[in-house]
Amino acid sequence: MHYIPNTDDDRRRMLDKIGVARFEDLISEIPEEQRLNRPLDIPKLSEVELLAEIEALSHRDRENTLCFAGGGVYDHFIPAALGTIVSRPEFMTAYTPYQAEVAQGTLQVIYEFQTHVCRLTGMDVANASMYDGATAAAEAMLIASAITKRDKIIVSETVNPLYRQVIDTYMRARGVEIVTVPHTDGFTDLSRMEDAIDEATACVLVGQPNFFGLLEEIEPVEQMIHKVGGKLVMAIEPISQAIIKTPGEYNADIVVGEGQPLGVSMSYGGPLLGLFAARKDLVRSMPGRIAARTKDVDGRTGFVLTLQTREQHIRREKATSNICTNQALCATAAAVYCSLLGKEGLKQVALLSAERAQQVAKEIADIDGFERYGAAPFVREFPIKTDRPAAEVITAMTEHGILPGVDAGRWYKGLDNVLIVALTEKRTPEQVTRFVRGLKELSSSGVLSQLS
Repeated sequence: MHYIPNTDDDRRRMLDKIGVARFEDLISEIPEEQRLNRPLDIPKLSEVELLAEIEALSHRDRENTLCFAGGGVYDHFIPAALGTIVSRPEFMTAYTPYQAEVAQGTLQVIYEFQTHVCRLTGMDVANASMYDGATAAAEAMLIASAITKRDKIIVSETVNPLYRQVIDTYMRARGVEIVTVPHTDGFTDLSRMEDAIDEATACVLVGQPNFFGLLEEIEPVEQMIHKVGGKLVMAIEPISQAIIKTPGEYNADIVVGEGQPLGVSMSYGGPLLGLFAARKDLVRSMPGRIAARTKDVDGRTGFVLTLQTREQHIRREKATSNICTNQALCATAAAVYCSLLGKEGLKQVALLSAERAQQVAKEIADIDGFERYGAAPFVREFPIKTDRPAAEVITAMTEHGILPGVDAGRWYKGLDNVLIVALTEKRTPEQVTRFVRGLKELSSSGVLSQLS
């Protein structure tokens, strides 16, 4: 909320406009005994002083926590200009932006968002966004099953566990068989994948990078699934796409992902932003809606919604989705973020994150009681095997203002001693030093001193 102070004159004019003599007249219906009968103890502060006071209060009980956790939501820097731009009136709407009368500004920003997603993924077409990465993945499974008329999907165990839970919820009542291919040391077991794929398989879902942050071998999977006429669906992380091979280059059919890293605050895990892109021949089966650029009768450029595969717009039995809204504000933020940073800026964010991750992974692996798990290429997230349950490491470090990672054992049986660590460009050398020092202290004594 913006800092908007009101003077005595401002308040007088507002009361006059409303038609009451004093503020108390506005709360006359509230019983006297329920009212606060003393002035609020609020100091008179300038905007600068107020912000400093609020920040001090936020740190009063615990030092500002440093985040080295990922698992789908990441602590990236968000330029200050982003908040100002997304608050402009042409991008603000009190109504879900799917009706024809939606503002041209919103339609244009959706179009630009779709363009950015296509460029990041190397795909032909993207939709106006979805609820989150998990629902985007589930919708992709529905589409693949409908297109191929097959009732079997294969999901790698290295795909985000939350995605897999939502997919299971979607498919359970539809009679679609879900085959989960297990992992070996954080990677999809390709031999088990090959055994699972057959002529009844609608699609395969793999992550790149996967949930552990590791880079999978996609080429063999692509050959396996396309050989039987199935679809290759890839779950991606958008920042990493700036420096690794795109799904389009892997010949993927559908791409899904979580767009939160693109300028959306972590906000305790939501709201999030689903990305969905596909090859052009699948455009009429995509869920949600797609904005496009056109010209009116006078030759002026305008933006319209061209495809809406919802039950409100076409015959119910032909609707491909019951998704009724896109995350318009989050998609706007993502479009602004990509526009502000540009191609080189996104690449720099990815490279800085990767550089810090490589450094930290090496330093942690040199600590007694810690070693790499699944030693293979990664971008900015990686698994570490610990000498004690990862949950204990997280508890101890968090008490000293550091969230060290994600406990893999929460979702993977037998991996209670695996910690998944993520780095972003926001983590400074000083913060990294503090983090590594804390792990060293924990390893040597089991007790942490005050980390500062």
